[in-house]
Amino acid sequence: MAQHAAQAEGLCLRYPDPLGSHAQITHETAAQMLLRATQLAQHTPFVWSYIDKPTEGQLFLIYQMSQLPLPIDGLVYQDREQRYTVPIAGGRELEVSEVKFGFIPGVDTSAFRVRRRFRLVKGGHPQLVLIHYSRGQAAPIMPSLNQPTRNYPLRPVNEPAVYVIGEKQGQKVFPGAGGPVAGRVAPAADRTAGADMGMGYGMPGMGVPGNPQALLAHQNSNMEALEKRALRDRSASMSSRQAAARADDDDSADEAETISTRTLALTRYRRNHEYMNEVFMYAAFGNKNAASPPPPYSIFKKEDLEEKIAKLSSEIEDMKAKAAARQQKASAAANEIADVSMEGPSISDAIAT
Repeated sequence: MAQHAAQAEGLCLRYPDPLGSHAQITHETAAQMLLRATQLAQHTPFVWSYIDKPTEGQLFLIYQMSQLPLPIDGLVYQDREQRYTVPIAGGRELEVSEVKFGFIPGVDTSAFRVRRRFRLVKGGHPQLVLIHYSRGQAAPIMPSLNQPTRNYPLRPVNEPAVYVIGEKQGQKVFPGAGGPVAGRVAPAADRTAGADMGMGYGMPGMGVPGNPQALLAHQNSNMEALEKRALRDRSASMSSRQAAARADDDDSADEAETISTRTLALTRYRRNHEYMNEVFMYAAFGNKNAASPPPPYSIFKKEDLEEKIAKLSSEIEDMKAKAAARQQKASAAANEIADVSMEGPSISDAIAT
């Protein structure tokens, strides 16, 4: 769908299931909802839809694309939107945008509607936005503003659902493809009192106490039920895709139909760079401009080596002189022994004596 059409008509990517009615939502509750929504959005595709003339207490979860403004909702507001941030436990920051004195043109007799938008700008996914409508202080309607903000009837939407975050981001889910589709409503067994995502607790008419422990327990119970349903939807979707993958390869035409061009190009880009990294990671390692290492013999000094050589040479000469003296002395001793044996008395002289 063209971007200018989405801007003019107020189309947005919205969580497919109803989120119940809530008189008020605290900052802590909104932060918990957005954290759980980040997990669920990885396995649940969002649908293209409108937010039109919402009622008091109605709650929406949308994916706000960076190139599109906030979708119009059929209400006219007589006040400027106020924006502020609130610190949340765990080092997170919650951004709250509030605008008052809203009304439905031609329907309301006073401007009493309040819209609050919540998103985690730190410690969460900033493009997941929780929008809550409630009743506030009433003010007279300015006649000059009592005009519709969009053309009716709204144009039908035929766009497929889209995964907005996670590994499957950008993948489209067509009707009958094994995943959630536009307008899908969860079975009653998967929802508790119309409170999906754990967002229907602690409110009038919900039959749940308002103390914090009971609210948290009820929220966790509802979220677990919805996560189980999302897991079943994901399993069915994976089974259908595996059956199709056995018939076609990764670059088949079916892949182009179920995966957006941007996601397919990004996946191939990353894959090619992983291959290139394996080839060049060792060749490209290190600093190309680094100075060459010093030679191994640079730790020695020439003067010291020459002094050692001269000392060793002197010691060798001394040892040679001593060896020659020993040899000369040994030769002289051998000659004396020979002379004594040659000049001794004869045998006859020895007998006569």
